Amino acid sequence: MGLLRAFIAIDLPYHLKEAIEKQTGRLRQNLGNDLVRWIPAQNMHLTLKFLGDIASTHVEFLKQLLTREATQHSQFDLQISGLGAYPNSRLPRVLWIGLHAPAALLSLQKGIEAGTTRLGYEKEERAFSPHLTIGRVRQNISPADLPKIRAAMDNIQLGNIGTARVDSVQLMKSELQPNMSIYTNLFSAPLTKTRGEI
Repeated sequence: MGLLRAFIAIDLPYHLKEAIEKQTGRLRQNLGNDLVRWIPAQNMHLTLKFLGDIASTHVEFLKQLLTREATQHSQFDLQISGLGAYPNSRLPRVLWIGLHAPAALLSLQKGIEAGTTRLGYEKEERAFSPHLTIGRVRQNISPADLPKIRAAMDNIQLGNIGTARVDSVQLMKSELQPNMSIYTNLFSAPLTKTRGEI
C-alpha cells in the first residue's frame, strides 16, 4: 500500500498566476532568493484542506467525497488583491496575496472539512483564511533581515489583480523535490453551473 502526500485545492487560471507573478516582480527583485523561497507561478493555488500522507487506496473515497460536495455548490468568482504576511508583517513567515471570498467559498470549504473529518482526517483547528502563498521566508535569516522584508512589502501597493471563476475543486498530489514541490492533479470535481449558464 503506497502513501502519497495530498491536499484539496482550487487551482487558478494560468493568466492570473502570471499576473500575480508580474505584479509581485518588484518585491521578488527587492528581496531576492536569499531571504525568501518564492513559489513558482504554476504552483500557486488556494488550499481548502491539507490531507498529509494518505494511502493510495483512499483516493477513491476522496474522489467520491469531492464529487458529492461539488454537486451541492454553484460556481462563483474570487477577487484577487492585496498583499500580506503570516503570522504578521513584523515577523513574516509566509507572504501571501489576498482573496476576497464570497460565502460560497466558505460553504464549500466547510463542507470539505466536514466530509474529510468523517473519513477520519484530522480536523483543522485554525480558522479557514483564504490566501495564495507567494513565498516562504527562509528559516536561517538573521533578525536584522526581518525589517527589510517588512519595508519591501510596505513599498508595494497591490490593487485588484483580477477575478478568478471557480468552476471545480481538485485533489492534488504533492511531491517534495530539493528545490520545489511538484503538484499533480489527481482528480477534478466540477461545481454546479449557476442558473442561466449553459
